[in-house]
Amino acid sequence: MELLQTNYLQGSIEVPADKSIAHRSIMFGALAEGKTKIRNFLRAQDCLSTLQAFKELGVPIYDDGKTITVTGVGVEGLTPSKQRIHVGNSGTTMRLLLGILAGTSFETMLVGDVSLNNRPMQRVMSPLKQMGAIVSGKNDNEFPPMKIKGNVKLSPIEYYMPVASAQVKSAILFAALHAKGWTKIIEKEPSRNHTEEMITQFGGKIQTDGKVIWLYGPQSLKGQEVIIPGDISSAAFFLVAGATVANSEIVLKNVGINPTRTGIIDVMKQMGANLEITDKDLINQSASLTIKSSCLQAVTIKGAMIPRLIDELPLIALLATQAQGTTIIKDAQELKVKETNRIDATAYELQKMGADIQATQDGLIIQGKTALHGAKVSSHGDHRIGMMLQIAALISRESVDLENPEAIAISYPNFFKDIKQIVKRK
Repeated sequence: MELLQTNYLQGSIEVPADKSIAHRSIMFGALAEGKTKIRNFLRAQDCLSTLQAFKELGVPIYDDGKTITVTGVGVEGLTPSKQRIHVGNSGTTMRLLLGILAGTSFETMLVGDVSLNNRPMQRVMSPLKQMGAIVSGKNDNEFPPMKIKGNVKLSPIEYYMPVASAQVKSAILFAALHAKGWTKIIEKEPSRNHTEEMITQFGGKIQTDGKVIWLYGPQSLKGQEVIIPGDISSAAFFLVAGATVANSEIVLKNVGINPTRTGIIDVMKQMGANLEITDKDLINQSASLTIKSSCLQAVTIKGAMIPRLIDELPLIALLATQAQGTTIIKDAQELKVKETNRIDATAYELQKMGADIQATQDGLIIQGKTALHGAKVSSHGDHRIGMMLQIAALISRESVDLENPEAIAISYPNFFKDIKQIVKRK
């Protein structure tokens, strides 16, 4: 499809609900006692895969179009699915569900789409096996479909995280809720903490001290009301667009500003972006963000910053093409095992549009400022790569054709509609 072009951008957007919290709201609701009401749920393919998975595990879930009501059954109330559970493209669903199913008394088979079935699961399998679950992939390797046989007598573990991964950490924590004794997790770098926060929100107890997390199990949870803020990963596309397209101003309302997720804001400010935060809601950790066209400078992004913006790195690479100087992104090996190898895909597609960008073993090197031109590009079946290329098309002001645009619906079904809303012609 031919991507949208513009002279400048102006308007107000309310971005979709936070995908990470949406997944977890269903999971915690299913494991809690009583009813959980979820408002502003993200009805995108990935999150609907999580919702459907728990229906297949016997959890009553009702959606009236505005509020989703989950009647919790606890891990002991989950029932075997009559068929393989298909989780589509959602790595979050598969990895976190493995942690939850580790404490059941039955066997479950989880399968993904072609992309997910090529993503490694060993990093989740290893700690869950240590806790007593039996987990195996296709042909006894680390790739889905995944077969897991739960163990109602899981053992607690002390686990040193080999990579900074909120998904792996969350899988262990879900299993730890049903293991007798102290589970201790030592993170390599702090990763997004939605699971820890929601354990507390649902009445559980968890202790954190820097990179160390302790949880004593087993624990029971209580149903809650969850209001999901806007996803900063979705807002990031508009932040980059507003900063890089001349004569632009965009207001983004109700955006989640959990500190473990706001690396994109910190980096953009460091680069000199004209970005303002207002209307802060400290209870729901949300705010309004106003972004205006900016003069940007190159930066180096590495270490502890990477987990706080891992999903936004392809966008930051695009942003760097419009900044003066050499931007270096490193310590980002995790990008290689996303929906596609995002390091290589980002470099390959932006090079087509004239960017001076090189892939490295653990990141990217980008020379700016460069003028982007039209090209025929591909999402590689990856929603974030596809959306990043639409923002690149706005910057280039030349015709850009995108292959596989349908991948974008995985996390942001109304993305093109929202872009069209702020596109302006002189």
